[in-house]
Amino acid sequence: MAAFIIKRLLHSVIVMLAVGFVAFLMFNYVGDPINNMVGQETTVVQREQLREQLGLNDPFYLQFLRFAGNAAQGDFGLSYQHRRPVEDIIMERLPATLELSIMSALFALGVGVPMGVYTALNRNSVLSKVFMFVSLVGVSLPTFLIGILLIFLFAVQLQWLPSFGRPGVVDLGWWHTSLLTWDGWKAIIMPAITLGLFQMTLIMRLVRAEMLGVLRTDYIKFARARGLKNRAVHFGHALKNTMVPVITVTGLQLGTIIAFAIITETVFQWPGIGLLFIGAVRDADIPVMSAYLVMIAFFFVVINLIVDLLYFAVDPRLRVERPGASGGH
Repeated sequence: MAAFIIKRLLHSVIVMLAVGFVAFLMFNYVGDPINNMVGQETTVVQREQLREQLGLNDPFYLQFLRFAGNAAQGDFGLSYQHRRPVEDIIMERLPATLELSIMSALFALGVGVPMGVYTALNRNSVLSKVFMFVSLVGVSLPTFLIGILLIFLFAVQLQWLPSFGRPGVVDLGWWHTSLLTWDGWKAIIMPAITLGLFQMTLIMRLVRAEMLGVLRTDYIKFARARGLKNRAVHFGHALKNTMVPVITVTGLQLGTIIAFAIITETVFQWPGIGLLFIGAVRDADIPVMSAYLVMIAFFFVVINLIVDLLYFAVDPRLRVERPGASGGH
């Protein structure tokens, strides 16, 4: 167990170093951040002094080593545009993105699983065909178009929900949330559906495919032969075995939801880290862009590490040492 954990941790460190290098390589020389920090009246001498203070004149490898060492401590320097520590800005925006991502994941799981079960058990029903059509639409339409359509229907035509922003935010000191007010709940509905619709269709189709496969297995036939009712067979045996890969995929998709929140946050002007990243790209704010990419990679690495450890804990076959592992056959 210890060797397995150490091996996965080493893999995670290598991945984070690779992502950090790519982030540094891609964004360290995009545009001239000095132009975004000073006015036209700034002299050439003052510009060079500022470049020296920021370390932009140092050799490439020194800049990367400094970036990697600081990033490992959670220090990404000062934002060129906001003139504040990057980690402080991200921590202010992170609650909005995490709340949106969690609500989207709950929507995808809470709607996708029942729809997948129903379409597997009632393949020829009219409602099942409607669900399959909805899943096809959810997979086909781009996220920004879904958001625009929801805004047009529920905000412009029906005027039930707000079209942008995150109102009703309550500051809890170490966290600020909009889920404690009615205005906050109304504001998060459309962004959560927009972000979670694609994941919901994937979960629905996965549950349907897995459940159809499980229902054809021998032990389900034996359960029916024992006289068990359909409810017990479907939900006590089939669904239980179907949920193992579904939970795994859902956990991995949580990282995808956080990464793809950038589009939804832009459409609904949701004040999360995705919207912050868009502003950083526009202003060539290199520390913010690098911090965003490293943070997204960190979420993916942590989630994958947790899934690997859960597989190791649940599946006894992974804990059995292979005959040739200790040398010889």
